[in-house]
Amino acid sequence: MRSDASAVVDRGQYQDAVTPWEQESWRADAIGWAERGLAAHGLRETGPRKVRLRPWSVLVRMSVAGDDAVWFKANPPASAFEAGLTEALARWVPGHVLEPLAIDAGRGWSLLPDGGTLFRDALDSAAGTAVDPGAWEEPLRQYAGMQRALVPYAEEIELLGVPSARTAVLPETFDRVVDGNTALEPADRRALCELRPRLVEWCEELTGAGIADTLDHSDLHDGQLFAPEPGRFTFFDWGDAAVAHPFCSFLVPARAARERFGPEALPRLRDAYLEQWTSDGRTTAELRRALSLAWRLGAIGRACSWGRLFPGVSGGVGAAGEAESARWLLELSTEPPL
Repeated sequence: MRSDASAVVDRGQYQDAVTPWEQESWRADAIGWAERGLAAHGLRETGPRKVRLRPWSVLVRMSVAGDDAVWFKANPPASAFEAGLTEALARWVPGHVLEPLAIDAGRGWSLLPDGGTLFRDALDSAAGTAVDPGAWEEPLRQYAGMQRALVPYAEEIELLGVPSARTAVLPETFDRVVDGNTALEPADRRALCELRPRLVEWCEELTGAGIADTLDHSDLHDGQLFAPEPGRFTFFDWGDAAVAHPFCSFLVPARAARERFGPEALPRLRDAYLEQWTSDGRTTAELRRALSLAWRLGAIGRACSWGRLFPGVSGGVGAAGEAESARWLLELSTEPPL
């Protein structure tokens, strides 16, 4: 096995993050597994590794012949389901996701091909030319179509370990994350408790809309999908996923588009996303109302995701995660912009 001594390690703003990469025996096992996965596909490394360490993942870029790359990913226990989910999605919705080269579902390890141009990079390269908010329309249509295709698999997705945040039980999920958060100020905690009856009403109304729960990516910003060729998009990075109301997924891409293009972009992106849901006899007004409710409730999924860190994360990193979770919970009181 090649030495990892020359690997370039990126810790970002999490210099004190605790990950398994610090353990020599773990590194040897993980990289050995990845190398065997490469060999099974007739691939071998041709350059130095680049390691990206975060409190929620270990990501290793492995250069292979032809200037391509293969990615090893390790998830913490709370999101170890991503490996098995990635493998299942490649069977259920091929073409919409990456097809893994190797999976160890028990250890939460994935070996993934490079997906091509990142959507964010495609947007950046087009900045100042022909790009406009419409660039998000087709990805949202395709993502919504994938969600619809996955409705029959919702229970199987949960059996893979993907957390359940189904609309009917979302108040209990809210209670759990609020009770467990140590960063909430007393006044904010009281405000959330006072908000709970309204949250129950929102969940009841959204459940009554009759749109089935399915897979929610929960963090679908412009760095979580590839644009390998014009008109085609590939979705990845499922570590924050849950089984939830599909419309909760709109929160993050809408916020990303609003930041890049301004609030005037949101109505057309909302309607592009909702196109996939118009065939069930619901009116445009009903769908828009449901999406507005889910915009609020999607904040709960974001709050939950900050608990999916490697064991041993504490101190500043742990506090930052708690603060982010609290910030998302407080978004529940913000009126949706749509």
